[in-house]
Amino acid sequence: MEQINHIGLDSKKSKELAEMLNDLLANYQLFYMNVRGFHWNIKGEKFFELHVKFEELYNDLILKIDEIAERILTLGETPMHSYGSYMEISEIKEAVGLTKSEDIIPQILGGLKTLIAKQRKVLDLSAEIEDEGTNSMASDYIREQEKLVWMYSAFNTK
Repeated sequence: MEQINHIGLDSKKSKELAEMLNDLLANYQLFYMNVRGFHWNIKGEKFFELHVKFEELYNDLILKIDEIAERILTLGETPMHSYGSYMEISEIKEAVGLTKSEDIIPQILGGLKTLIAKQRKVLDLSAEIEDEGTNSMASDYIREQEKLVWMYSAFNTK
């Protein structure tokens, strides 16, 4: 017999979704740290423009990190909260020592690509179990990040 959690969703599927969200959370955390470093360390002729854009991006990421963790809690599970755990499971890896836009922009695009792919998987499962809260969150993130991919790709054109 199907067990229902406190928000009316299948408990087993909600746990599976929360695990996917924890994986997403780990990737967001590493991406956030990378973007923060890019903001601090960017050099070159596009410094002023990119310094501001990276700050906008990391401020957005930290809000999403909090929303993802709170969604995991809403599903009745516990969000990961150790950097070691994030490092262990994140597909996005630390980007160290990058200072040039031509090295950083591909890292931004790669991170966004990873997040979008993971969010599409979250979207599929949340739709399957009729979890509109997670579904809406993932859909909004995908839409926003697809636009960022377009913008950063346009910036990176030689």
